[in-house]
Amino acid sequence: MSDNTLDIIELLLTAQIYNQNQVLDVNDLPKPIRKHYWKKEAKGVPRPIHVSLTDVNKLYGESETKKALKGLPFVEIDEVGYKIKLTSLDMAISWFEKQDTARRIEENPALAYYFEKAEKEGVSYNKARDSTKPKEVDREWIESLKAEVMEEEGGEDMLKLAQLLAPEDIQQGMSELILTKKQESEVDKIVKAIKFRDYLKEIGLYDVGKVLLVGPPGTGKTSVARALSEMLSIPFVEVKLSMITDQYLGETAKNIDRVFELAKKLNPCILFVDEFDFIAKTRTSDEHAALKRAVNTLLKAIDEISLTRDGVLLIAATNHPHMLDSAAWRRFDEILEFPLPDYDMRKNILDIVTRHIKGNFDTAAIAEITEGYTGSDLRVVIREGVLDALLEERRELSNKDLIDAVESFNNRSHIKSEKYLQQYDRVS
Repeated sequence: MSDNTLDIIELLLTAQIYNQNQVLDVNDLPKPIRKHYWKKEAKGVPRPIHVSLTDVNKLYGESETKKALKGLPFVEIDEVGYKIKLTSLDMAISWFEKQDTARRIEENPALAYYFEKAEKEGVSYNKARDSTKPKEVDREWIESLKAEVMEEEGGEDMLKLAQLLAPEDIQQGMSELILTKKQESEVDKIVKAIKFRDYLKEIGLYDVGKVLLVGPPGTGKTSVARALSEMLSIPFVEVKLSMITDQYLGETAKNIDRVFELAKKLNPCILFVDEFDFIAKTRTSDEHAALKRAVNTLLKAIDEISLTRDGVLLIAATNHPHMLDSAAWRRFDEILEFPLPDYDMRKNILDIVTRHIKGNFDTAAIAEITEGYTGSDLRVVIREGVLDALLEERRELSNKDLIDAVESFNNRSHIKSEKYLQQYDRVS
């Protein structure tokens, strides 16, 4: 039996079970099916799901559906409407069980729901549900939220101020990042805070979930914040403070309010405030009154937002911690430093970046000669080594390729700003 035939029957069974059981929701549909049938205006998958020849083609690339289903007496194809339906659910279930479909049932909550009700041995609906990524990971979910915000007064202005990413669009997951023990511990605490959000709310612990990331450019602050979005399966809302500072300073305070209001509308989510020092810098007596109001607005917004109450995990990042005053520092319940990677971290970063690259090279040796490099710097070195090899139409790297790339990188002082890094070390 071909995989495409099993795919089609699984789709038909899933659709019928979903249509007939109102207790099931979109998170009970396997991700490909959910994404295909998602309706932006409905913020979900409305019932009933109809299966057509076009649906099968788009989902599985099957252009000869009639041939794939030939000989199955429980399937009917409407030649006029191009719809496909089951004529007997019991016969379809009996046929499906006789195939090698245990994994399919384990990964399909709708099917697991049906088979658990039928007391099929070893089937767990809860386990299947837990193994399926929720709707919040999908870009379709983000588009639905954006459409809803757009319909509200001032919604278009809100959406112009931030970049919204779905977890499925995050390119680097947490497993691809090298963290310090302190960073790993903080990530674990954040995960627990999200998991036990209801408990924290119950005991009245609202002032959690506000983290400040501190360190030089390229040390992984943004990467970790985005990876948390993928790990927690919640949307990522990114705002750069320099982008919301209006030429008319009076609008800056309004923009800050708009951004935080947007995050609350998109909850649960991560609100990532980059360039935190842009506004929340040390305030001086001769500072412009409008800028002072903007800073106060930002600090007030941080005070009033809550992970437990609003479902918003606030993460701010700065490359210039010395520019923050005490009023800014005390808004965060955790300060997480991103130092330059040591030898072991550099070696691990290089191993991850080169894991799919063939060749005879020594990442330990490259780690030795790249002291002071950030993770971002190391990725540039690998990229340059690969591109230089491609100039000679080679798809394998040598140690010389990487050493040459390091030397080239060192000569481009305008990219690797040693002056800045030294300045940061003195301040820290």
